[in-house]
Amino acid sequence: MSALDIYNYLDVNDRLATSGQPAADQLRAAAAAGFDTIVNLATARSTNALPEEGDLVRSLGMAYIHIPVEWDNPTDEDFAVFEQVMRQQSTARVLLHCAANFRATAFYALYAQKHLGWSEAQAEAFRARIWAGSHYPIWEAFMRRIRARIAGETVEGA
Repeated sequence: MSALDIYNYLDVNDRLATSGQPAADQLRAAAAAGFDTIVNLATARSTNALPEEGDLVRSLGMAYIHIPVEWDNPTDEDFAVFEQVMRQQSTARVLLHCAANFRATAFYALYAQKHLGWSEAQAEAFRARIWAGSHYPIWEAFMRRIRARIAGETVEGA
């Protein structure tokens, strides 16, 4: 079993990968592959949630951070917490996951656009690797709102 076998797994760079929900053996493989931190954006009620995921992750020597983002109501506050968590992980090797890698790719695309200098086109190309052909109005509105805020901050800070 390999961390690469996790549903919708994407390597972003040498320090970050995103994915859908890992199974217990896949979390063990992630630990063996050198991941330091697991960040979970799914809720405990997600259909494929792993019961006691945090306990298992910690028993494997990794840090566990849970930011439960409701699928039908992603909030600006969720994204603000995510930003803070990701800034604190600058030296860790992180596996960022949710149920199917939709929340994870959306949040990371926005984060990279705001903090890493990605263009909107780069962010959308990254997200499209998972979201291609999928349209969720709640998420499209959320992303427009965050991008508008990012653009406003850029203009104000110029």
